[in-house]
Amino acid sequence: MSKLKVFCFGFGQVAKNFINKLINEKKDFDLSVTSRQETHQIEFNDIKINSYQFNNNKFDDSIKKKIEEANYILVSIPPIDGKDIVVNFLDTNLKKITNCKWITYLSATSVYGDHKGDWVNEDSATQPTSGNGINRLEAEKNWKSLSNKNNYPLQIFRLAGIYSNEFNILKRLKTGKVQIVDKKNHFFSRIHVEDIANILFKSLDNFKNNEIYNICDDKPASQIEVAAYGAKLLKLEKPNSVKLDEVESEMLQNFYKDSKKVDNKKMKAFFKYDLKFPSYEEGLNYIFNNGI
Repeated sequence: MSKLKVFCFGFGQVAKNFINKLINEKKDFDLSVTSRQETHQIEFNDIKINSYQFNNNKFDDSIKKKIEEANYILVSIPPIDGKDIVVNFLDTNLKKITNCKWITYLSATSVYGDHKGDWVNEDSATQPTSGNGINRLEAEKNWKSLSNKNNYPLQIFRLAGIYSNEFNILKRLKTGKVQIVDKKNHFFSRIHVEDIANILFKSLDNFKNNEIYNICDDKPASQIEVAAYGAKLLKLEKPNSVKLDEVESEMLQNFYKDSKKVDNKKMKAFFKYDLKFPSYEEGLNYIFNNGI
């Protein structure tokens, strides 16, 4: 079995869970990652990893060689000041990546904007309303342009709201840090980070160039529904809701601008994948029952 050479631009929860999946599946791999800090070594699950400096104004020149050697390049750095710094870096510094079998760009379902609670799929209109959605859509266009220009193997994952064993509504309910907005017909989709990692793993051997996939679970729901279910598990009172015009957080206001149900049929069919957590119910039950 040949050794996988993996390069991660950014090493957040999705990248870490993907690497955990490789470890659990006993894959032999070399890993390089980036961070904004000076180049240093980190330890992750007893593996020593080089973390190379990479930010919007400075990078360690050694990463060029690592990228040229890489089979799989995972990009999880969001746009900075409206620009995708990884696209700009590759376009300026590397004209050929000959060993690469895929580049996966992690985008977001915010690119769809508001669809008044209707279903969206990968062919739906992208009409983002938030700064985040606008920047993500621009980044997607730049990635597709770079891929076409240099014949890079690219897939784009549009991720729904990510939750995990570490970051979830149960923890926020326990600390009282949940603000529920009373807005009718507000639906959003989510995905457990382990399911993202599993699909990334599936895509190692099942890849189609220049495709976009929605990565989400089967059950879009309102924030009120999810919070009520979490409160019931924890035997807490359901948190009070507020009107949208009472919300001070700009991030929360943006979140409530968009209402849509995200369709995952393409993802499930292409990767032949059964979700570990088909809805927030299975996900929250798992977190609750395992004392996480």
